[in-house]
Amino acid sequence: MGKQYAVLGLGKFGYAVAVTLAQAGCQVLAVDRNAEIVQEIADQVTYAVRADVTDSRVFDSLGISNMDVVIVGISENMEASTLATIQAKEAGVPTVIAKGMNKIHANILRKVGADQVVMAESETGVRLAKNLMSGGFQDFFMLSDSFSIVEMPLPETWVNQSLQQLDLRRKYGINVVGVKSADEIRASVNPRELLREGDILILIGGNKDLAKMMKKR
Repeated sequence: MGKQYAVLGLGKFGYAVAVTLAQAGCQVLAVDRNAEIVQEIADQVTYAVRADVTDSRVFDSLGISNMDVVIVGISENMEASTLATIQAKEAGVPTVIAKGMNKIHANILRKVGADQVVMAESETGVRLAKNLMSGGFQDFFMLSDSFSIVEMPLPETWVNQSLQQLDLRRKYGINVVGVKSADEIRASVNPRELLREGDILILIGGNKDLAKMMKKR
């Protein structure tokens, strides 16, 4: 069974995250106080519920404690966003990602336990969802709906192998456009050069091919 996600607050950011994750086949619980938005998204996610997430009893009834990742997308109310973040962490959710309204709010969210804070709306919401789906990618830049450039820390099993040995182009249709190390970015990499622990690969390819590679690496 794949990871389970809950998106609390369905503004532009939360809506984009929820729909993008659901389109990728993820289990998504979408929650908002606005009945119209909940009705609108209902056919696009696994579950859609109208509820006030600042009420601690709601977390119990929705099974938030069973989620792997909670995204707090509430943006209209700083207090509600902060309370939802606190309650998600208290419920034992391993990863809580919250949308910050400003720098002060972002600092508060971090102090109350948010594992990641983003300052975002719809475009960044889609990007965050892509990052969540990709799992091991350090950064993810979409060139189009189906094609991306990503940064990926070198897997342990690839250490001391060369690009020639890995042969990612033949196996997955993915091209290595550079390698980052602690002190430099190498855009022209000798295909016979052995990759080192701590290297970061800069890859370009189709989103489906990238996802396939991540599953099989």
